[in-house]
Amino acid sequence: MTPRLSRSIIIPIILLTMIIVLSYLIPAIRGGEKIQYELHFDRFLLPPSFEFPFGTDSLGRDLLSVTFMGARASFLVGIGVVGLAIIIGLPIGMVAGHYGGRVDNILMRVTDGFLAFPPLILPFTITAILGPSLTSVTVAIAIAWFPWYVRIARVKTMEVKLSGYVETANVLGANLWHTLTKHILPNIFPPILTQASMDVGYAILMAAGLSFLGLGAQPPQFEWGLMITQARVSFLYTWWVVLPPGLALVITVVLFNYLGESLRDHYDPRLN
Repeated sequence: MTPRLSRSIIIPIILLTMIIVLSYLIPAIRGGEKIQYELHFDRFLLPPSFEFPFGTDSLGRDLLSVTFMGARASFLVGIGVVGLAIIIGLPIGMVAGHYGGRVDNILMRVTDGFLAFPPLILPFTITAILGPSLTSVTVAIAIAWFPWYVRIARVKTMEVKLSGYVETANVLGANLWHTLTKHILPNIFPPILTQASMDVGYAILMAAGLSFLGLGAQPPQFEWGLMITQARVSFLYTWWVVLPPGLALVITVVLFNYLGESLRDHYDPRLN
């Protein structure tokens, strides 16, 4: 029987959900849903105050609304990267682990070819070819990361297929789809979920790095990496411009990482 979810899992889930909810609620309350198209030169680079708790940027936009609106793009990229990487990598790993032999060798050699590239070089190259955009960043990082899910799925599938119920299903004539979806997938899902929860944070961080280099989000979009690179010109004397997106990025990555560690301990208490 699976143990009940602990507080260490529930708390980061609640906090991350609050960030997503506030990314829509705060701009709506402060009337900033169309803020990317607004210019207020009469209040540019104002320091934090009661009216503007995070201050304003070089275009006079409310940084409180801008920062939380940036969470939408960052979360979308992070979840999109991990989701796409799982969609590509999970079936390949399950098939390789289930069949073994020549099929396993072919699929794993192709996977190793992607792993031969340094972690940032492949996303950088793909994004440069596709053109700078959040979609390009999502696809590029997912292509660079799916081999890790292939490896996890392959190893776990090889472990599960040796169990008695999988062998019984094969003897009874179960087809490949039934075996993979009904017997193998439910048993390899926990480690995939654990890895995915941590990778969302790292994907957000890598996407922010590509946006900082000009290969990710483009104005007038709001994304934390783009906000940081736009603030680098004036951050030495206007610290409040770079601090909100920077802190939001750090807090989000830490929360996802903590969630992943907690899920790992939940599914395998021996590691706690």
